[in-house]
Amino acid sequence: MMLLREFILRLSLCSCLSRRMKYRLLMAAIQQKQITNLAKLTDHLNITFNKRMQWFDEWSSQELRRQTEQNLPMPFITPLDAIYPQRLREIYDPPLVLYYHGNLKLLQSPCLAVVGSRNITKYGERVINQLLPGVVSSQVAIVSGLAKGVDGLAHQITLLDGGAAIAVIGTGLDGSYPRCNAFLQRQIAQSGLLLTEYPLATTPYPSNFPERNRIIAGLCHACLVVEGSRRSGSLITANLALQDNRNVGAVPGPIDSPMSLGANELIAAGARPILSSQDILEELPDWLFSAK
Repeated sequence: MMLLREFILRLSLCSCLSRRMKYRLLMAAIQQKQITNLAKLTDHLNITFNKRMQWFDEWSSQELRRQTEQNLPMPFITPLDAIYPQRLREIYDPPLVLYYHGNLKLLQSPCLAVVGSRNITKYGERVINQLLPGVVSSQVAIVSGLAKGVDGLAHQITLLDGGAAIAVIGTGLDGSYPRCNAFLQRQIAQSGLLLTEYPLATTPYPSNFPERNRIIAGLCHACLVVEGSRRSGSLITANLALQDNRNVGAVPGPIDSPMSLGANELIAAGARPILSSQDILEELPDWLFSAK
């Protein structure tokens, strides 16, 4: 008999459904207190007949069974687990499954997302080295995407200062991208927390990274943008954080630098200009520190 945990994992692996529809199916299963009558689960959902039949076919397929058996032994959390952050449950399409390596207790820490350009400048390096140690020493976990540039440097500084690093990756736990951060990824898995919603053997498809950004935005209590061009992934994360009612700060940069354009425009639109570690800490909710 299939248990609820296996049902959630199997549902997360269905390729024919949107993330939002998967979450609605889970909520229907909880409300109905059953996971065996698939037709009943879809009764009151806005799902077409063709999509419903497609899901029924995939649900009974050998390939989905194989994937479920392959990933079931992996450590993962779901929205039904107490350790799953409430702030992540409240985003538009929370991940049904988060596979992990490392210390899940870090999810209970105050979390700052640090995002920025993969093509970090010397100015960006100086800024991160100046700002982050004071934040890390206040027991704030640094959340990022383990990309080249700002992400990787933020995690390196966090680990060097003995802080809590949380990395959300765009591959399965058995993969790494970019390759240059493979060693850093192993360090985070050992002394921090590595998270992904992608099953084993998932390669770094380009679409994975914008999807990954919503998890970074959902996990953080505030978001810091260091550098980024006008259309960079860091601005996607910042905008998602704003949609999730998180405070967003940005480091101002030279007005003639393309890598500072995104951060400067965020400031012009109302984001707080970040000039010190204290500025960052003030963007985090006070109750996070009084609760310690």
